Amino acid sequence: MKTAWGELPVHDAHIHFFSHTFFSLLARQKQGLTVESMEETLGWTMPPEDPAGLAADWAAELDRHGVGRAALIASLPGDEASVHAAVTAYPDRFHGYFFVNPLMEGAAARVEQSLDSGLQGICLFPAMHRYSLHDDRVEAVLKLAAAPGVIVFVHCGVLTVGIRRKLGLPSPFDMRFSNPLDLHAIALRHPDVNFVIPHFGAGFLREALMVCDLCPNVHLDTSSSNSWLRYQTGRVELRHVFEMALEVAGPQRLLFGSDSSFFPRGWHRQIFDTQSKLLAVLGVDESGAAAILGGNLERLLRRA
Repeated sequence: MKTAWGELPVHDAHIHFFSHTFFSLLARQKQGLTVESMEETLGWTMPPEDPAGLAADWAAELDRHGVGRAALIASLPGDEASVHAAVTAYPDRFHGYFFVNPLMEGAAARVEQSLDSGLQGICLFPAMHRYSLHDDRVEAVLKLAAAPGVIVFVHCGVLTVGIRRKLGLPSPFDMRFSNPLDLHAIALRHPDVNFVIPHFGAGFLREALMVCDLCPNVHLDTSSSNSWLRYQTGRVELRHVFEMALEVAGPQRLLFGSDSSFFPRGWHRQIFDTQSKLLAVLGVDESGAAAILGGNLERLLRRA
């Protein structure tokens, strides 16, 4: 893709794969809700039942913008097969991540099966599923994550799921379990596991930076509009966030992500444009930009 540094490979570390199964699982959570009614309520294009069709749409969309590979996230537990189908259809374009709730029966076995199938990202949402990262059931999952090419994605900070609000679905999240500091001892105990905190900690910037400073296996992704900035004390803008993150974590532990998710919007180009311009303004050199905009993702997910 053409950037301020010339032509650079761009890979997106954060795209939600809202499959037909994803919407079907949501529909089960509210009486009378159907996939068809969601299309009218949301104004979104509902995906085809075959996830390979949605994968083709995303591949074409990324081609349109000049994006290389992308990490696709199965955004509810139980939708691993959809992302697996996308990765199978386009192995040179997509990496597969999946949600897991460690409290569910058989969670560790499901993680092992998903990793064996070729998926590479284990997504933990402690506030969503209301558990502590120090729960023994989380430990059982983390023991499976030390293999090359696997990352553990840990959502911290403010957690709002806009689609649930629009559909009138409850969001009984518990922010007691959203502090990045909870990851500190765990990351130290698992030095061979690579952890990624999205959205710069989503309101816990200071804490996320502290954990990054103390744990070299903790990375940050830059995804979303980062609207959590309104919670920060003092005058903090996204430029300052990048400046602090570069100072603490360096360009080798930042991963560009767009947080794209649905059609017809498709790939969230504005996120990329804003963030790449900030990196240029801050004087990040070509090698640093190449790492953040895609190189780090490919390095972390390399299997050998």
